[in-house]
Amino acid sequence: MGEITFIDDPDDPRLADYRQVRERDLVGRGGGFIGEGQVVLEKLVAAGRHPLRSVLVAEKRLGALEGLLAQLASDVAVYAAGQPVMDALVGFHIHRGILASGRRNEADAGALLAGLPAKALVVALSAIANHDNMGGIFRNAAAFGADAVLIDDACCDPLYRKAIRVSVGAALTTPFARAGSAAAMVDRLAAAGFEVVTLSPSAPMNLRDLRPAPRTAVVFGAEGPGLSADILARTRAVGIPMAGGFDSLNVATTSGIVLHHLTGRPPNS
Repeated sequence: MGEITFIDDPDDPRLADYRQVRERDLVGRGGGFIGEGQVVLEKLVAAGRHPLRSVLVAEKRLGALEGLLAQLASDVAVYAAGQPVMDALVGFHIHRGILASGRRNEADAGALLAGLPAKALVVALSAIANHDNMGGIFRNAAAFGADAVLIDDACCDPLYRKAIRVSVGAALTTPFARAGSAAAMVDRLAAAGFEVVTLSPSAPMNLRDLRPAPRTAVVFGAEGPGLSADILARTRAVGIPMAGGFDSLNVATTSGIVLHHLTGRPPNS
């Protein structure tokens, strides 16, 4: 870590990455992203998957973060500011007192799949547009040891600040790649030797009867419309039984149930 630079002006040009964070979230950040909070910064540093550009810390948090900041590379700028300056800069009360600016380093879908082991579990997402759900699914993928996540063109950004926060940093540590349309994503997975499993309330097979193949990919679709009939017809569709008169679960909740099942049973046992 280099020297800490103390800032007393919210208009300081060196802090441009952090200015009006919520508004910038809406229009995108090009090849960058913003992470928020100590846990997220810890995951960024430990994983090293996405390079850090700078860190902005509330002065009152410096003492508690001394050890973590010492792990930063010497080319990562570290800025400190008083709470009023930080709040004026980002446009809201940043009560966690820690922000980090990083550069995206997304994987290529083909290279990511080719590099996975003979026994692998992939989470595939189609049209997941809610950042809370996106973050929750990444959190579950990390918790149950999924090897990678693929997302189609209709998905929201896993590196959106809220999605990163909800994922507890898992969006920064779990390898992921964009894979085109939902149909192209399924084709990629099948070509790489994965049995592709999908979820549908009307599926003929109960999830508890599913025996995962050594290479299994499970596709989760948006709440409401779900996956298309074409995707369901081309994959192994399973369902989760629910109480009578109800046939819907939150997609992040569903991912936790399914991943627990897939990782709790030896392949083909």
